[in-house]
Amino acid sequence: MTEVAKLCPIMKKSSDEIKRWYAVYSKPRWEKKVHSLLDQQGFECYCPLNKVRKKWSDRYKVVHEPLFKSYLFVRITEAQKTPVRLTDGIVNFVYWLGKPAVVRNEDIEKIKRFLNEYSDVEVEIVDFVESGTTVKINQGVFMNLKGKVIQDRKKSVTVEIQSLGCRLVANFSKSQIDLIEKPIKK
Repeated sequence: MTEVAKLCPIMKKSSDEIKRWYAVYSKPRWEKKVHSLLDQQGFECYCPLNKVRKKWSDRYKVVHEPLFKSYLFVRITEAQKTPVRLTDGIVNFVYWLGKPAVVRNEDIEKIKRFLNEYSDVEVEIVDFVESGTTVKINQGVFMNLKGKVIQDRKKSVTVEIQSLGCRLVANFSKSQIDLIEKPIKK
């Protein structure tokens, strides 16, 4: 080992050895079982559980249900992806832009803190982008330009971009925009 590598421990780890959080997709209602199987194999994993108060015919009971149906998180290296993917109950990794989606450590910590503080939480999928919302284009020739949403369709939005003294209107896939500011309700 070189002297520089001994002095700088960060240089010791190659990118293949860095552990990152990934979202994995499980069979329906297998979240807890997959968590147990991954844990038995020695993988660091997290299945966010929501404390929900359920009513039985004779009593109420608090049960722990997965917060995200069919999803859980695993913290692994690049080399550990195949054994994780081959774990019984895992359908595949969740992909974003053609690669397994990396989840930031801060996001995992926020979920943990949130669930420690609140119970009976509901997850709502937000698919609607309100007209007047300010967005930033994150791909293509208009990348980094800001605009206002004019119309929202199922998988795309129409965005008005003010540029060079004229109004450009373009259609974008929802994956090509980032929300910046929602319109103020009057």
